Amino acid sequence: MQPSKKRLNVLTQQVLAASTGADEYSVYEPGQHWGALPDYEHPIRCPAAGLLSAESTPPRLFPTLLAQVAQQSPDHPALAVERPLPPPNGPGDAPALPWAQWKKWTWADFHRDARRAAKGFMVLGVEQFGSVSIFGFNAPEWAISAYGAMFCGGKYVGIYLTDTPDQVQFKVAHSASRVIVVDSEVELENVSSKVDELPELRAIVLWGAPAKGDIRRSDGSVCRVMTFDQLLALGDAEGSEAALDGRIDAMRPGHCIGIIYTSGTTGNPKGVMINHDGAICEATIANYTMRLIDGFPPDGGRILSYLPLSHIAGGLLDLIGPVWACATLKRGATVYFARPYDLKEMTLAARIQFVRPTIFLAVPRVYEKIQARMMAVAATITGVKKSLATWAKGKGLQHARNLQVGGSKARPFLYGLADKLVLSKAREALGLDQCRLFVTGAAPIAIETLEYFGALGMQIQNCYGMSECTGVTTATSPDRNAFGTVGHGLPGLETRCFKTGPNGENIEVPRHRPDKVPTEEEQGEVCFRGRHIMMGYLANPAFGAEHVAEIEEKTRSAIDQWGWLHSGDKGAVDTNGMLRITGRYKELIIGAGGENIAPVPVEEAVKLLCPAVSNIMMVGDKRKFNVALVTLQAEGSTGEFPGGDQLAGVALEVNPQVKTVSAAMKDPTWLRYVQTGIDGANANPKVCQNNAWKIQRYAILPRDFSIQTGEFTPTLKLKRSVAEEMWKEVLDALYD
Repeated sequence: MQPSKKRLNVLTQQVLAASTGADEYSVYEPGQHWGALPDYEHPIRCPAAGLLSAESTPPRLFPTLLAQVAQQSPDHPALAVERPLPPPNGPGDAPALPWAQWKKWTWADFHRDARRAAKGFMVLGVEQFGSVSIFGFNAPEWAISAYGAMFCGGKYVGIYLTDTPDQVQFKVAHSASRVIVVDSEVELENVSSKVDELPELRAIVLWGAPAKGDIRRSDGSVCRVMTFDQLLALGDAEGSEAALDGRIDAMRPGHCIGIIYTSGTTGNPKGVMINHDGAICEATIANYTMRLIDGFPPDGGRILSYLPLSHIAGGLLDLIGPVWACATLKRGATVYFARPYDLKEMTLAARIQFVRPTIFLAVPRVYEKIQARMMAVAATITGVKKSLATWAKGKGLQHARNLQVGGSKARPFLYGLADKLVLSKAREALGLDQCRLFVTGAAPIAIETLEYFGALGMQIQNCYGMSECTGVTTATSPDRNAFGTVGHGLPGLETRCFKTGPNGENIEVPRHRPDKVPTEEEQGEVCFRGRHIMMGYLANPAFGAEHVAEIEEKTRSAIDQWGWLHSGDKGAVDTNGMLRITGRYKELIIGAGGENIAPVPVEEAVKLLCPAVSNIMMVGDKRKFNVALVTLQAEGSTGEFPGGDQLAGVALEVNPQVKTVSAAMKDPTWLRYVQTGIDGANANPKVCQNNAWKIQRYAILPRDFSIQTGEFTPTLKLKRSVAEEMWKEVLDALYD
């Protein structure tokens, strides 16, 4: 291959983590650094020195780690769930059951049942390098099934609760799952409707509903249906301990443990293959950078599991993290599972208040909802209490800003008193008074939200990454934080912003000053490489040679010959080594004059000025000017669901006479409120460089965006093209 046709590696030895030397990075020679087939063993590229060297972080296997934890902490609770599930008493009212009424698995129980499930899966036909799909809300059985799949040498495959029967059928078939483990009759019906199209599916296992009989296909073949207890009993009765140990002995750290399906907006999703070593690398880095150990105190860490386990973020914190932490840090941990309706019924607060998590992960949308409710409560406080709260939060905000990169790190005068009188009580009321690590990621979070929680003594660590890098590739840390950034590079992992040169080479862009908006020359595509990069996208040979070739081409376009994973995100690194995401290349609006306009900064600026706005989507690609679709804060709007017509929270304060979204859509006070926010964003040179960036018209929509209605992916990312098509008539009217 001629050099002009290669993607050459042209970069400086600058690093985002100042403490990392060149020998602390993995070495990549030109070639193919990925695979696509189910039995692919990914090579482990350990740096010669540093945190991720083979000496410091040796490659290991998760079945070995779980066995180790079961031996060292056999009686410590590992998994806990409220059973039977109580219904909510009413909107927002679902108090937790007493601890004695929670169903619990110790670490010894967890390990034992994972082995039993693995033997059951093997009896049902799951082979080495095979797959087990899991379809249901977070539960102990979800975790046991995932580790059962790993134990028998296979992969766990998470299915999103919002997936349609066609989407479920594709993922089960594409992953070659012989078994699918489901929660309730709803998921059972979803799968059952496609059983004729899944001839290789041997069994459906239910953990939250009774099994009512096997399913006979039209060709006469049978798909078995059984309960989770029956699966475990099957493993006990017909499984082989020796055969299971043989599967474990055949495992390698470079083998796949899980498939994370991307929530793409068009076509079939891609299956990201993650391996043992990549997940261990992520946990090791998280501990080093964000002091994960702080979230696992000597008496044990507490994690509330409520984000989808089928997503990389939930999987890392709730499935991978506790096992790694208990084995490596020699600490205990318990994963508590939220109720399936907690987000929809807005009762998650009751679970947080009971669990008192020591680590709390939330997507920005959840933090924003908590902030909005707290601000609504604060608006009702008057007199001396309000003055005291304002003073205390002022001290807290000053302290939070002092903790930023370049800050003094000092506690303001009387900060201790402010924390004792006000701030600590706010954390206690939330149930987050014992939390030592607050984490967010998966979507942009406003600086104002970070400052709001920072003022209350809750410094949120902002992470950046994707499924393709097993979760995280940059992060802020307690000692190195800068609101508005997604953190710094991590030890042993390389992160760069590249432009593509004339011969396809990677050319690193210069860094920008932290106090200046990066210029176009200082922005490039965010790329990363290291032990955490995915194995590749999964191809199923049974789908044919054309399918395999297509998946290989998609992987090749994601991971270049030098091992760099190309994110598709546009970003810039400042001279402090902090990364800012400035847009996503496929979301850029091409203005009438050819300008590349990133919509997210403009949208976030409007939301800052209009806290009663729930979502805003800017539209203008290849059009004569930009417009925006605006949704309002409404009762029942959770991200998963759109909510109803009743306004909620701070939206009720815009015009106290207006109580509904439908009324606000034509109310002069509301229209002025939104227009004022847009005018303010348009006048902000940090987000609107010139007139081409400005929003000229807008429309308030009758409902919020949501997963259920199709505007959001299962991870709450906005599907812009889908939303644009869905609201086409409204948009056309704005351009008339």
